[in-house]
Amino acid sequence: MPKWLPHILLSAYFGFFLLLLATLAWFWPASPRAASQPIAFPHTVHAGQLGLSCSFCHESAELGPQAGVPAVSKCLSCHQAIATDRPEIQKLLGYQQRGEPIRWQRIYHLPDFIYFSHKRHVNSGLDCSACHGAVEEMQTVKRVRSLQMGWCLSCHRSRGASFDCATCHK
Repeated sequence: MPKWLPHILLSAYFGFFLLLLATLAWFWPASPRAASQPIAFPHTVHAGQLGLSCSFCHESAELGPQAGVPAVSKCLSCHQAIATDRPEIQKLLGYQQRGEPIRWQRIYHLPDFIYFSHKRHVNSGLDCSACHGAVEEMQTVKRVRSLQMGWCLSCHRSRGASFDCATCHK
């Protein structure tokens, strides 16, 4: 065996390993991410214990592309009288008194070249948990799906939805 052959083989193995790592990093789904929110909103209480539907707070999901977040006034339609002594409700009342919107941190982000309509998905009967997971069981809401193209296409395939590129790509 020539003296240089082990060096070539070692370099080839090392190069293959680096290529494998780079490929995995590119295609690996995004890790779950929980954002620090200005108010610790307990989905476990509202969606879990009380059984409120997602659309109770996220009304615009049935109407357009964004699910949106409720205005402070929506929260206060109940919390003007319920649990007003709790610290997170006190924060909520502070936003109302200042006339300031709550600056919630987004959990899911799609690239600008993607068009996604919550309305189309909700009105087709897709349950919110298909993409967002069991939010009613989450202490802190976090991203549970990658929302990468392959994941979306597998869902479209299983439901017989459109594969036309222009459906989602601008």
